[in-house]
Amino acid sequence: MKDSFHSTGIYISASLNAMLIPIGTEWCLILTLCLTSSRLTCGPFPMSCRVESRAQMDNQGLQPQFLSVGTPVCSVAIRHCSPSALTVVCPTSLGRPSEIFGTFLKLGLTSFGGPVAHLAYFHREIVVRRGWLSEEAYAELVGLGQFLPGPASSQVGFAIGLTRGGWWGGVAAWTAFTLPSALAMLLLAYWVDRMTGPLAMRAIHGLKLVAIPIVAQALMDMARRLTPDLPRRLLAVAAAILMLAAAAPITQILAIAAGALLGTWLCRDSAHLSDSLEGWRPAPRAGVVCLMAFGVLFFALPIAASGTTLLALAAIFYKAGALVFGGGHVVLPLLRAELVPRWMSDAPFLAGYGAAQAMPGPLFTLAAYLGALALPSARLTAAVISLVALSLPSLLLMAGALPFQRQFRQQRAARGVLAGVNAAVVGILAAALYSPLWTTGIVDAGDVATVVIALALLIFRRWPPLAIVLVTVGAPIVRVLTG
Repeated sequence: MKDSFHSTGIYISASLNAMLIPIGTEWCLILTLCLTSSRLTCGPFPMSCRVESRAQMDNQGLQPQFLSVGTPVCSVAIRHCSPSALTVVCPTSLGRPSEIFGTFLKLGLTSFGGPVAHLAYFHREIVVRRGWLSEEAYAELVGLGQFLPGPASSQVGFAIGLTRGGWWGGVAAWTAFTLPSALAMLLLAYWVDRMTGPLAMRAIHGLKLVAIPIVAQALMDMARRLTPDLPRRLLAVAAAILMLAAAAPITQILAIAAGALLGTWLCRDSAHLSDSLEGWRPAPRAGVVCLMAFGVLFFALPIAASGTTLLALAAIFYKAGALVFGGGHVVLPLLRAELVPRWMSDAPFLAGYGAAQAMPGPLFTLAAYLGALALPSARLTAAVISLVALSLPSLLLMAGALPFQRQFRQQRAARGVLAGVNAAVVGILAAALYSPLWTTGIVDAGDVATVVIALALLIFRRWPPLAIVLVTVGAPIVRVLTG
């Protein structure tokens, strides 16, 4: 019997009629088995091993049979394989949730600079330093995170936790990465009501200003990456015009839907995607459950919510999280349209958004601040519910998409949807930069000078966002003291 294997660290014992492959390694390996007149037996394999590639099987010279993706290896009796390869994926030994929590807590405390910078921090820690993923597998997760609604860095962190440690690993990664800045934003919500007097008012005004250069830089980076050709630039311009003409949550939904529809026609050849898959993945059935839960909550929460209750707050943040394409900055106009003026005034809303720029970790921790302000009678509970509700849609979608990652991203239509939606997002963010950020933040020439200087420091001197916060908050205070 001639056997061919492409793997390392696997002990193999073969007999005339059986092949036993004990699995005792840490990493997920793909085994290519070329079998002739042998039986693949159940004993040494974990029950969760499965066929990953569709192979044609010749059953004792009778009618050919096909093994579908997902067939348990234990149930397969192989006489001959044509073509002569059956690909089997065996699951990785899961990492400890405590190890994943510690790694992402460090990232949550030190990852300043927004989602693009977060992904660079992830790459250095996860790929280069710890070797949990290869370059190709990490790039694939980043691409999937860019496709799905929600903050890319939080989704990629959650996906890394899933692939490393299963469900508990995903929860540990998201919690640890989110916790530091969420606590800081919650403390700010308790303190912001006590900010009175001219200096405090100028500090709040400075926090409103800081969002302008931060969003402007993010917009330039996104436009460069997501609208590199004329069709996508036209989609972005059309989305911006639509938003400025009729600024409302339904307008954003229409702009994103139009971008997706037109993208399938104009942009289907714009993306080049890989097939790298490593680590643990949810079972397809679990992925379907996650996708169904996403849809049920999206439609059920607004129906069940009423008044200014915790459930109504959860419905607002869940809907915003489900519609955020292109990164955390896009959540600003969505949440402002729902929360101002019913739940809070514009000044504390924009001040919180500016303060969030100074925090490490994901921008979505702004939800903890906004939830605490929206319901002062239950600050802590409202903060937790708002943060979880804003993040949950993207986490459910990531968990639901991972089992079907390869098949979905091979579709040309999916590539077009991705490109069209991202182009529309650029237009939505451009409209938000003008209104409400510029129209409500700029009141005089001094504010214009402060914003221009801050943007120049970001672009040309590459100052960190925390330093930009100090500049934009300090400038109005200095003007009061010297005026």
